[in-house]
Amino acid sequence: MLLSKSLLLPLLAACTAAVEISVASSGGNVTTNLQYGLMEEEINHCGEGGLYAELIRNRAFQGSSMYPSNLDAWVPVNGATLSLKNLNDPLSSALPTSVNVKGSKGLAGLTNLGWWGIDVKPQKYTGSFYVKGTYSGSFTASLQSATTGKVLASAKIASRCVADEWVQHNFILVPHSAAPDTNNTFSLTFDTSKAEGGALDFNLISLFPPTWNNRPNGLRRDLMQAMKDFGPKFLRFPGGNNLEGNTIPFRWKWNETIGPLKDRPGRPTTWGYEETGGMGLVEYMEWCDDLGLEPILAVWSGLALNGDVIPEDEIHLYVQDALNELEFLMGSVDTTYGAWRAKIGHPEPWVIKYVEVGNEDNLNNGQASYEAYRFKAFYDAIKAKYPDITVLASYVGMTLPNGAGGDYHTYDIPDNFVSHFGMFDNYSEENPILLGEIAVVTYNGRTINWGDREFSLYPFWIGSVAEAVFLLGAERNANKIIGTTYAPGMINMDNFEWSPTFMAFNSDPDQTTRSTSWHVYDLFSHSHMTNTLPAKSSDNYGPLYYVAGVDSSTNSQIFKAAVYNSTADVPVSLTFDGVKAGTPAELTVLTAPNPLAMNEVGGPNVVNSKVTTLQAGKNGVFNFSLPNLSVAVLKTTGKK
Repeated sequence: MLLSKSLLLPLLAACTAAVEISVASSGGNVTTNLQYGLMEEEINHCGEGGLYAELIRNRAFQGSSMYPSNLDAWVPVNGATLSLKNLNDPLSSALPTSVNVKGSKGLAGLTNLGWWGIDVKPQKYTGSFYVKGTYSGSFTASLQSATTGKVLASAKIASRCVADEWVQHNFILVPHSAAPDTNNTFSLTFDTSKAEGGALDFNLISLFPPTWNNRPNGLRRDLMQAMKDFGPKFLRFPGGNNLEGNTIPFRWKWNETIGPLKDRPGRPTTWGYEETGGMGLVEYMEWCDDLGLEPILAVWSGLALNGDVIPEDEIHLYVQDALNELEFLMGSVDTTYGAWRAKIGHPEPWVIKYVEVGNEDNLNNGQASYEAYRFKAFYDAIKAKYPDITVLASYVGMTLPNGAGGDYHTYDIPDNFVSHFGMFDNYSEENPILLGEIAVVTYNGRTINWGDREFSLYPFWIGSVAEAVFLLGAERNANKIIGTTYAPGMINMDNFEWSPTFMAFNSDPDQTTRSTSWHVYDLFSHSHMTNTLPAKSSDNYGPLYYVAGVDSSTNSQIFKAAVYNSTADVPVSLTFDGVKAGTPAELTVLTAPNPLAMNEVGGPNVVNSKVTTLQAGKNGVFNFSLPNLSVAVLKTTGKK
């Protein structure tokens, strides 16, 4: 896509003389380092059809008044008739709808198309299904290539059917070779001559590949690896708008996402489809466990996306629901909900240090009631029972008790991100900020239009550099900021409603893409500072933006920088107080071929990372030059 230069470089600044920067050895902010984290939102099929590793789409025919049950992704085998049934004795009250498969002769069954394909490799796939009806034969579960017609793996499962009962059957598939592509399907068949009336009822048909840490009902390995690699420190969940729900009955209900899959009813998301509830509260906490993440738990605050609000005389019911959720997570096994947690395999309690009340409650008719009574009701109850928890408001700007925090969200153009470099300088430490949703979404010169959301398909390099400038401003004030996360986190390129996102993927794990912004987060996240340090320069910020500090655990001095819209390379003359001539340092510089360079699914990584070893010269000066639209970190590697 070609854009005029006026959209890309409207703030060009020349910088020919070296920017001289001297960094003091003390006097900065004591901080635990700006934390880079993750935010999960069930959008773009980034959970179901993405991170949640289930390979079968529409596995339990779940539906609602918003998205009725259907046969999406299912096709009949050998002329069978597929019909949805709401039987008098369903698999469970949570899963009332099943599929009846009826054949006239020989084999009959149904085939699933997966989440726009199924990745097939020589590894173990674990599956199961429930069936009801009288049947004396065997079932065949198989994976096959729609490209070649070849059966890639199959397993015969002896029937354990009992008349008028739902019986679960389990199986394992192990392909001997990889499929040529992800244009593969899953089939389940049976011999109609051995089934009463030639028909059987099926429900909860499931298939999982190997998952991260081999957890049952677990998460997709490639996406977990991509997250682990950039070193995140926290996870904000269960998303933003998806927490609220389109209406009050369709809010995210934590207690309906726990326990056996047959007892999870699912719900309509705010993003155009029904979710199964398979990726629930426990799966989120296991995600935190597996990546060593601090959980930031969002609880429903009494506001739905359509603007409906719980009145003050009823809000206590939902406050109690939040307290029940916290008891489930943190309570001892002697408590009602702690005992439930133990019963499903987690006797040891988790620790929750942060709770956010709602999501963007200043929107959709929510602000007045939130500031009048809703936030206070949750805050008072949570702090009374858990005084050590930091409670966060879902936006920044309202008056808060000391110690309570706010969640700041911004989606904008690159120039505006850069203009906000100093926005946190005057914030108070008494009310810490979570940068919960941060992203450049479109080009300079464009207007943010939430109606059509004609945003960039992927993060692009000038936007990622602008985000880096904004993050440097946050790093300078990390004592006031809990952490920051790019949002949304992921996009399934086969079916999505929002772009750009932090990572992109499809059904082929080998094509999972780490965006240009991912590379910025990766560099900054792995350059920890335990203290910021004051820095003096005769030059104003821009086009060079920076922050300096020290990592006391390694005794390394750190300088983080970004160059935004300079007409030439920016020479830097950098000194750290106490660092002598000959001290070695490592300089990492990120660049890209052009301002609009993007990392696309299945394409090459356009971000170039160049690592150079430097030595401090006379008077301990590090001399180096940073190109336009670059992001850099210098880290000393010797002792003072």
